[in-house]
Amino acid sequence: MWFRNLRLYRLPHGLRLDRDELETRLAGRPLVRCGSFEMVTRGWVHPRPGGAFVHAVERQWLLALGVEQKLLPAGVIRQTAQERAAQIEAEQGRKVGRKEMRDLVERVAEELMPKAFSQRRTTWAWIDSVHGWLGVDAGSDARADEFMEVLLATVDGIAPRPLQTQVAPSAAMTDWLAGGEAPAGFTLDSDLELRAARESQSAIRYVHHDVGGPEIAAHIAAGKIATKLGMTWNDKISFVLTDKLQLKRLAFLDVLKEQAEQAAEGSLGADELFDADFALMAGELPRLFDDLLLALGGEHKPE
Repeated sequence: MWFRNLRLYRLPHGLRLDRDELETRLAGRPLVRCGSFEMVTRGWVHPRPGGAFVHAVERQWLLALGVEQKLLPAGVIRQTAQERAAQIEAEQGRKVGRKEMRDLVERVAEELMPKAFSQRRTTWAWIDSVHGWLGVDAGSDARADEFMEVLLATVDGIAPRPLQTQVAPSAAMTDWLAGGEAPAGFTLDSDLELRAARESQSAIRYVHHDVGGPEIAAHIAAGKIATKLGMTWNDKISFVLTDKLQLKRLAFLDVLKEQAEQAAEGSLGADELFDADFALMAGELPRLFDDLLLALGGEHKPE
């Protein structure tokens, strides 16, 4: 159980989350199959087969939002509608008008919907009830927003807010590059995106490139700012930090995975290894967040 991306949220200060109550709320909105005329359904699933909706390892909780979506490509609908329009034109000797064509498309979609295949996907999230963190493993804003929408509709009063810092990530990343020095506890890796600060918004992306070279310094001197920067924390976790304070392409390095295996040594069943991985991830990430917040001037807490 290793997250690949993180959208970070803060739970309200002083919020007392009760695991049993959270379990009851999630259980009241489980994922159900799409009905004949539903294109998508969303609901909670068990993070571990046959387990609870809130998978707990001490005070670290894992949630899983399931989404079932029917696969009905617009091209298939359009092609079928065009075939029927051609048949009408051949049989009735008239051209199908624009409004009639729209009606045909709608009827075809309704007819095909019950026959469409469905696929499922899962969005994971982690609640650190000790330190007040909520992390959503989502590679896009749309996936994170979808998770938060269902969570807020399921659990009253939870009200997480996106993490904010005193120093904007783009400003901090640009300063680190300009000074040629990473903040304490971090090293700068070889992935970078620079953008022009003016109207053109032109971007330059570097992969496996020396970010401390004169070429990068020249771009920064010309006014470009860093919007993505690869970093490694304490030789344990590598990631790409974005200007929106997202952690992408998280990679938990071998030293952590070896620790997880050693912790579960002698009982390496699937459930035990899953819990060992999750416990180690949930134990290290708050330490990473503390160092990252320090590097970004501390947390900004709205009044």
